[in-house]
Amino acid sequence: MEVNDNNLQALSTYLKQTLDPNPDVRKEAEKFLASVERQQNFPILCLNLVSLESCDMSVRIAGSVYFKNMVKRLWKIDGEDKLHTSDRNQVKTLIVDLMLNSPESIQRQLSDSITIIGAEDFPENWPNLISGMVEKMKTKNFNVINGVLQTAHSLFKRYRYEMRSDELFTEIKFVIENFGEPLTLLFEETLALAEQHAADVSALKIIFNSLVTIAKCFYSLNYQDLPEFFEDNMSRWFPRFLPLLKLQNKLLYTDDAEEVGLLEMLKSQVCENVALYAQKYDEEFAPFLPGYVETVWELLLSTSQEVKYDLLVSNAIKFLTSVAERPQYAELFSNEETLRNICEKVLVPNMKLRESDVELFEDNPFQYIRADVEGSDAETRRRSASDFVRALCKVKEQSVSTIFSNYLGNLIGEYTKDPANKWIDKEAAIYIVISLAVKTKTERHGATTSNSFINLSDFYQNQIKVELTNPNCHPIVRSAAIKYIMTFRSTLPREVTVSTIPHLAQLIGDKNIVVHSYAASAIEKIMIIKLPNFSPLTPGEVAPCFEQVLANLFSSFSVEGSAENEYLMKLLMRSVSLMKEQLPPPLVENLITALTGKLGEICKNPSKPHFNHYVFETFSCLIRGTCTGKPEKIAGFEAVLFPAFQDILQKDVTEFIPYVFQVLSLMLELQNRPIPAQYMALFPFLLSPQLWERPGSIPPLTRLIQAYVEKNPDGVKESVNSILGIFQKLIASRSNDHFGFYLLNTMVENLDKAVLQTFLKSVFSLLFQRMQSSKTTKFMKNFIVFMSLFAGKLGAQLLIDIIDSIQQGLFGMVVEKIFIAELQKIAGETERKITAVGVTKILTEGPAMLNESYVHLWAGLLNALVCMFEGGVDTSTPQDEHFIEIEDTPGYTTAFNQLVFASKKPLDPFAGSVANPKVHLAESLKKVSVRYPGKLLPLIQSGVKGESITKLQEYLLSANIASLS
Repeated sequence: MEVNDNNLQALSTYLKQTLDPNPDVRKEAEKFLASVERQQNFPILCLNLVSLESCDMSVRIAGSVYFKNMVKRLWKIDGEDKLHTSDRNQVKTLIVDLMLNSPESIQRQLSDSITIIGAEDFPENWPNLISGMVEKMKTKNFNVINGVLQTAHSLFKRYRYEMRSDELFTEIKFVIENFGEPLTLLFEETLALAEQHAADVSALKIIFNSLVTIAKCFYSLNYQDLPEFFEDNMSRWFPRFLPLLKLQNKLLYTDDAEEVGLLEMLKSQVCENVALYAQKYDEEFAPFLPGYVETVWELLLSTSQEVKYDLLVSNAIKFLTSVAERPQYAELFSNEETLRNICEKVLVPNMKLRESDVELFEDNPFQYIRADVEGSDAETRRRSASDFVRALCKVKEQSVSTIFSNYLGNLIGEYTKDPANKWIDKEAAIYIVISLAVKTKTERHGATTSNSFINLSDFYQNQIKVELTNPNCHPIVRSAAIKYIMTFRSTLPREVTVSTIPHLAQLIGDKNIVVHSYAASAIEKIMIIKLPNFSPLTPGEVAPCFEQVLANLFSSFSVEGSAENEYLMKLLMRSVSLMKEQLPPPLVENLITALTGKLGEICKNPSKPHFNHYVFETFSCLIRGTCTGKPEKIAGFEAVLFPAFQDILQKDVTEFIPYVFQVLSLMLELQNRPIPAQYMALFPFLLSPQLWERPGSIPPLTRLIQAYVEKNPDGVKESVNSILGIFQKLIASRSNDHFGFYLLNTMVENLDKAVLQTFLKSVFSLLFQRMQSSKTTKFMKNFIVFMSLFAGKLGAQLLIDIIDSIQQGLFGMVVEKIFIAELQKIAGETERKITAVGVTKILTEGPAMLNESYVHLWAGLLNALVCMFEGGVDTSTPQDEHFIEIEDTPGYTTAFNQLVFASKKPLDPFAGSVANPKVHLAESLKKVSVRYPGKLLPLIQSGVKGESITKLQEYLLSANIASLS
């Protein structure tokens, strides 16, 4: 594809169409762009369009967004290189200058693109990136400098969350060697400019924007460990950070109570930086600490309750928390007067709800829930204050508890006198008790240990229980009461927790979204408790209020704003799971019908990934619970679900297609009758190449094709060539090769040898080619399991003959370099059994292994098998091997989201023939020794190690075999 005016105009037209309100026009344009994006020069064409000042700005922005997403999809090399090398090099040559000279809206997208490319190529394949950025910082043009800093921040930010490794530290060292001094100089120079331009608001905004990003880069570069450069230059940073916390300049303030100004942003980041040092590098930071403690304390006392100061206050409290958590600074907080001042002047004021919090509760209930119970309030005043309370409790738990008890008495007393107007005090009291009482907690069980000076049961009986049934209780107080139950569900006595369920079932029908969401979430969380002191909830304990739960769930689905409430749907899923054996058939039919109707609604605009996930989980749970052991029941589900699923496939609702494949797989696997025609009509569609282009569809599609092969081998034998075409594509990918092996294993296990015979040599040739070009631990383990299954099902001699037909003597190298070298790495009970059976077959049923060709490898292979039986799993991997991280949070990305209730249990292909692999080995060796008398013992004695011989004797005794012939 040439970079010329005609192609630029065509690209501009298609990008404009991607913004069209008509979804059909959008889809066609997106489809075309996807079809040409891998052509040579397309990325360069895209960048050229983005740089064209004569082009409409909306199209340029669309081009920058498309370029970023294309880089995200294609830059990473996984098996095949999806971009031309010349394009990669040219992009890296052009993009930094283009980013720095673009408008801000485009600059952000290109900066993100640089970050994505940098994550793959920097520093090894893009060593001049940092030096190029440093040169741009010398221009004194702050528009350019801020672009460089923003890119640096995006590039370095990943250092905050990446796993520690030699490779990561080498990269950070490289960055600091080249960027540390220029960044420090820029910080010093920019502070000087801030003083010079203290009265120039325009200049100040640009200068302070730089200072904010410099401070963020400092945090990222220091996060993993204290670099030598920054340790040596602490005196250039921390004495200059400190005055920034005291700085006042009205020109940098904002009039809006919620708009965060640059000065607040900078102070907040400085607090985060010093908190990092106080927490991780306290010894080196000790000389600077007293000044910062005093300054931060004064900052907290002088900062108002306005929303725009929330992040600043939060990070300032986090700094004090970091100090309080260090044993060597405990004396700073041990004085009771100090503790009283902290509680009165910092903690209690920041733990009370403000008007903005109440507005959030009323206007955006789901954001309130996420902040209050899901932990997304990590940056809020309340969460930071709560964490500070816990840190202080570690220092003087009894004193802190006593001081707060006085405030609790006052708060509850005010509420008791005037509940209609003082309800905020009651909510604050509950929040404080939760903060005080929780010592350790888990996501699954809530609080697991609690403050011994707080009587949780008494507080529940006296202050919480009444709010569950009080008709005049304010919704926020009622929500806080339910949150108390959620938090201490496994710490309260079991009978107390279980006694809350009827009250909570009633509250699921409350018209307030937060209240019915909390009530549903509380019951759902109680249903999954499993601890030594808290036995799992039984269906009998839920049965009395189960109908009320269901009725109120569907009633609340009709409340405006709660039609796709994930907390309600998650409880429905969990209730069905708990009660599945107790569900009467009419209720199952009603639930499936209602859920299918709900599925039809959400198909129009799939915007709530968690809700949608729970819908499909509930389908799966109902199917598995109803049809396991009763396959005749599947037809009823198929009659309702197939039309809905066909509609999803026809409309290409990409968010739901992986779920549809999983549920279809589940129904197919549960069949014990001939596969219905509707499944076979769908089969050709499942083999279409475009479906396999979507990463999120590959895992469920693989499983679905496996189900077809398992359930109808005769029906799919005409499509073996197409299935092997898919296998060839999958095996070329380092992230998807295991799915290729899954297909191959299923075909070996279920198809006749005659059907496979034609393709076997080509299959093995492909596998050896892939091994030569990209050998990974994962690939080798899967290859061993496949060859073992092949030997176990189709015969060891056939395996030897096919491999040797590719190259004479190749099987010997396979035994020596693959089986013997890698056998110890096989993990998983089923995989180890398959391997054991296959290797046993090779040892005892492959004549070539006992003749002159490979007899020299026989003892080594037997020794490796015994070591696999007796040793642990070798988890070592080559240092340079690339690991693929899998996103497991439901969301609309290319990631695959596994349905737990539709999951497939590993099947043992030798379940009916081999009970104990060790005994099987002993029995097989005995048969060979009878067939070749006098042959095995010399081989074992000369080539098998002493410990392995002892273990072999134990296997023989277990099989009631006295000795080998």
